[in-house]
Amino acid sequence: MPTVILLDVSLSMTKPVQLGDGFETITKKQLAELGICAFLDHLSIHSKLEFISLMAFSSLYEERCPFTRDYNVIKAELKNIEDYDKTCVETALHGVNQMVLGEWGNNTACQILLVTDGNTGLGSNSLKESLATLNQRSKVPFPVPFSFPGKLHIVCLTPTNDFNFIKSKPLYQRLIDLTGSDGSILVPENLQSEACIISLFQKLAEDMYTTFRGTMKCGNMESKIVLSPAPMPYTQVTDFDTQTHNMSELIEVCGFVGVADVGSPMAISRHLILPASSPTKASSPKKQEKSTADLEIIEDDATDEARIPSFCVLLHGALRVENMAALVNIGENWFGFVYSWADSKKKSNLMLTLLTPGADAVPWLGDLNSLGSGESFTPDQAGSFPVKPIEKRSYSQNGVVWIRQAGLQSDIQKILRHARKLPEKTQQFYKELNRLRKAAISLGFLELLNGLAYIFDQECLQLPGSAHPDCALQLQHAAEVLRKTQNRDIKYVVMPLQTNYNSS
Repeated sequence: MPTVILLDVSLSMTKPVQLGDGFETITKKQLAELGICAFLDHLSIHSKLEFISLMAFSSLYEERCPFTRDYNVIKAELKNIEDYDKTCVETALHGVNQMVLGEWGNNTACQILLVTDGNTGLGSNSLKESLATLNQRSKVPFPVPFSFPGKLHIVCLTPTNDFNFIKSKPLYQRLIDLTGSDGSILVPENLQSEACIISLFQKLAEDMYTTFRGTMKCGNMESKIVLSPAPMPYTQVTDFDTQTHNMSELIEVCGFVGVADVGSPMAISRHLILPASSPTKASSPKKQEKSTADLEIIEDDATDEARIPSFCVLLHGALRVENMAALVNIGENWFGFVYSWADSKKKSNLMLTLLTPGADAVPWLGDLNSLGSGESFTPDQAGSFPVKPIEKRSYSQNGVVWIRQAGLQSDIQKILRHARKLPEKTQQFYKELNRLRKAAISLGFLELLNGLAYIFDQECLQLPGSAHPDCALQLQHAAEVLRKTQNRDIKYVVMPLQTNYNSS
């Protein structure tokens, strides 16, 4: 899950802190840099695939490092950040919104780590004033809740009994509540201990990046896997209740479907599947008697993942060659797809896409619980994709969209083209007329009906002498029907005028 580190570089962060019982002092900003480096060191060992970015803020914000997996770049950038003026948390959160939306869009969940000294600012730019005017915004709304699924963690480098922190804590808590996620406010037990600061950030990294370990199984074959990022519980909100779904640790392959048939269904999240490294077996007494060199060779062979058979690797290769996707069960009535995805011509990855809970998550595949092997049926009995729904969808016909003036003009000109070819185009003329009339009534655009009636009258006057007599009669009839207010019912259908020319 991508993470934005927000570092407060206001003047209050330059306040010195005395370390231990000695005379050595260090600023709060330096303590923050020490903690962030410990945070990144933990990720480099346990979560190497996470994207991290760095943003510094005071009264303004500055993107110091874009999203990257090279944590050394962030560490180097921390040493080059200068001190600025007063704190403005709202400005920083606006910057977070822009950065995440520009890089990941509004569907990717991100985490924000705010590192500050517990000072929420002064005057009109303070967090207290921002929250007080939360519902009085007209032009620039408050940046929280975020425009993306976000979780906010706040680290305050201040003593727990500090007066400013006691006043600021309710404001920070309200800020976390506005995000709609379970964030946290962390304060070191002992601000005068560097070890305590490092321990705080390491524990935060462990809580933020929990590793998901599970088992992928297909028949008698199985493999231990790790998902990155770890899947989060999904809360499904319906009309009458709310249900939370947790992913099972057992991912069981149900069958295989062509990638072309799967298409692009609605997904909750996507995860990279990695084979979990098996623990090294303990050495037997006989092995312990061998020389140190022999033991090193044995341990190297035992931990050489390239020589260990893996069902995960087998599945990846098969799906890539056959251009198939594996339908997997990830919970009670909850499914997903495992497939090979290539970000370049040379490298491909095994991915897991989580669908929305339910057996009808992919409408064109039908009920996922009812899918079976095509080999069990004859070609006549076996169905094909996409599965056609039994009921007629309300959106099965093309709707009328008038976003721009050209769209409305195009629809009117189409009706007039059919009108000039009456009576041959009588059916098409009334079909398009009823389509436009229904859309106008639905939108409350009743002036269009009167305007169209006027256009029909003008067309009658401009008809050439070679025009068919039925053309003028049908145009006059259509104009009269459009002007009658009793025919403004949306279910009313304008029918052709029965004349001697079309009665046969």
